[in-house]
Amino acid sequence: MEVLAPLEFDGIALTMSPLTLKSLGKMHPSLDRFLHYLTVEKGVSKNTLEAYSHGLNRFIEHLEGKGIKTPNEISKLDIREFLLFLKKKGLSSRSIARNLVSIRVFLRFLVEDGLLQANPADEIESPKIAKTLPEILSLDEVETLLEQPDLLNPRGVRDRAMLEILYATGMRVSELVRLQTPHLHLEAGYVLLFGKGSKERIVPIGKEALRWVERYLKESRPNLLKHKESSFLFLNRSGKPMSRQQFWKNIKAYGRKAGIRKRITPHLLRHSFASHLLERGADLRSVQLMLGHVDISTTQIYTHVTGERLKKIHQQYHPRG
Repeated sequence: MEVLAPLEFDGIALTMSPLTLKSLGKMHPSLDRFLHYLTVEKGVSKNTLEAYSHGLNRFIEHLEGKGIKTPNEISKLDIREFLLFLKKKGLSSRSIARNLVSIRVFLRFLVEDGLLQANPADEIESPKIAKTLPEILSLDEVETLLEQPDLLNPRGVRDRAMLEILYATGMRVSELVRLQTPHLHLEAGYVLLFGKGSKERIVPIGKEALRWVERYLKESRPNLLKHKESSFLFLNRSGKPMSRQQFWKNIKAYGRKAGIRKRITPHLLRHSFASHLLERGADLRSVQLMLGHVDISTTQIYTHVTGERLKKIHQQYHPRG
């Protein structure tokens, strides 16, 4: 079995095989500069950085297996063969498209660095990705889910506050668990969020979510804090920041307890937040700003969700539906 070697960059462990490390030395001796470019100039997150690294790891191993040792030896055919290899491995069109993006950015960097004359990936089209409509919860399902935490337990009050603020703002789960008390502006009724690429945005909090967050701050957080100090808003039983994995586990358990058959995830509440706003007349641009989408086309998928919902209602209730 091949032993994987860890590579550190800005405190992030990137797993690469000895073969890849060897080939990187031949293909381009400035991996650190490329990662630095992604982090500093492009402002990518840790997760994105690891995704780029993982995709390029496999790509370079593929090239090494073909005896390609310099960037200028890479052809469009080599890239297409690699994408076909990923397809045969069972990767989805979306995953293959992400791999192509990482290759394209990597080779573009090599062109700018003078190590490659032209980018052979620029002329390769991304795989067509079928747009799948996100599943959402109905209003009744949201209410049932929110009512599941045990309010006699400090952790239950915490979980209720987390679910309420998640649905009230549509924030990502990563933003939820990273939320710090200085980011809350309860009197003004909004929260300051830092999304992908550390982009800052302000999102209003509804009255109901505010009420539960205030109750959590007053009744439960001091109990969980146990005389320690922390700037993080949501804490576990040890007084440490709540992890994303733990919250996922909790929300799944509440979904089962509520008897909801849909796959319950934090993102499901984000989808529901956006869809419910649009159903009630919110404009697309405002929803885009609250979700933190850079491109409004990402937000537009929710108009399809509401459109499908309206079609079902029409078919169900119209006399000639």
